[in-house]
Amino acid sequence: MSTAVIIDSGGANIASLRAALSRLGTDSIVTTDHAVIQRAARVFLPGVGSAHDAMGRLRLSGLDRLIPTLKQPLLGICLGMQLLFDRSDEGPANTLGVIPGSVDKLHSAPDLPVPHMGWNQLAQTQPEPLLEGVGALDYVYFVHGYAVPAGNFTVATTEYGSNFTSVARRDNFCGTQFHPERSGVVGARILANFLKAA
Repeated sequence: MSTAVIIDSGGANIASLRAALSRLGTDSIVTTDHAVIQRAARVFLPGVGSAHDAMGRLRLSGLDRLIPTLKQPLLGICLGMQLLFDRSDEGPANTLGVIPGSVDKLHSAPDLPVPHMGWNQLAQTQPEPLLEGVGALDYVYFVHGYAVPAGNFTVATTEYGSNFTSVARRDNFCGTQFHPERSGVVGARILANFLKAA
């Protein structure tokens, strides 16, 4: 069994992520240990909750300085993806700054409650190894009240009142606004693609 490292960001989705990785034949270690994270072949940054609180936890452990220096593939999930950008309105908070852009609050409407919760579609906008084998307009599972507007580092979008970034990449850093660990067969394919990434 291969091993992946999950950064212990305090997110409630860590157990479901570990279970999803195990189903793919990958063991996982949950840690804040800098040396373990630096040696990892693959790193996950999960997150659920407030960007302000999550950045506080990362600063306490010095991970806010370590994460931007990592050279191996890193996948941010939900809040973990948002933390890869420059700043978030949630707090507000200055975040990790490895992908240019900011995270904005979703605007609610009578037929579009916030948080955006449930299944929605992906529309790929650029070639992306993470989405290999994922069909046009496949559904994945979202739970979020903040999002990144589509921009230069967006590789897939989702429509919820307006287009937002559902998958982003800059170099070795990529992220999904949705939860692949809760997205059935499509999510499993995305996780498997990440685990085999060069």
